[in-house]
Amino acid sequence: MARPVWVWRRPGFRPEVVRAVLFDIDGTLRDTDDEWVHRLSRWLQPLAWFGRAHWPHAAARGLVMALETPFNWLYAWADRLHLDNLLARGFASRPRSRQRPRHAYRLVPGVRAMLEVLAAHYPLGVVSAGPASSTEGFLEATGLRPFFRIVVSGQTYTRTKPHPEPVQRAAEALGVPPHAALMVGDTTVDILAGRAAGAQTVGVLCGFGTARELRRAGADVLLASTADLTALLPVPAAHP
Repeated sequence: MARPVWVWRRPGFRPEVVRAVLFDIDGTLRDTDDEWVHRLSRWLQPLAWFGRAHWPHAAARGLVMALETPFNWLYAWADRLHLDNLLARGFASRPRSRQRPRHAYRLVPGVRAMLEVLAAHYPLGVVSAGPASSTEGFLEATGLRPFFRIVVSGQTYTRTKPHPEPVQRAAEALGVPPHAALMVGDTTVDILAGRAAGAQTVGVLCGFGTARELRRAGADVLLASTADLTALLPVPAAHP
């Protein structure tokens, strides 16, 4: 018997009712943690002088994993205090040089092939809390933009994740009620937003969230990687 694709699955999950799929970006489509680890490890190269060649990489990974959850909750509390617009403008106003080239981004392995399969059978959307410039910049640079019928950034609507509005409005834009949408993300913020909107949720372990965090937030399914969605969701048969 084949091993189930999911790492964990809550009783009652119904993949057959899914009619649209919504994705977070960082840690879900984009291999952001490895990008950050790569950058930090270069900055920490002086540590290798002490005779421990692995120290820069190990220290960088530990720092990235330690900071991700507090940063997500900082953004969530900014939203609750109605300071999210100010926070997002601060990130968006940082001086940027030219658009980052495609090779500067790392995709979660298998994501492009997964999107090619699902886009043929489901309307797809992005629901990100990041600034519009970086959200669209990533999608354009990597060639993923054509897969998505709607792209929501942190400033598209009045509220941002973990508030349900972005998920609800994105589902409506794709022509489905929220309960027929599937929200896919790697952090508790993604899962809480999906649940509050009435959508089913998938937590992926290829990003920053831990299995324990995502389960406690209420994820319906845990997958080792976003690429595993092709095996989790039914692909409708083509009509003759």
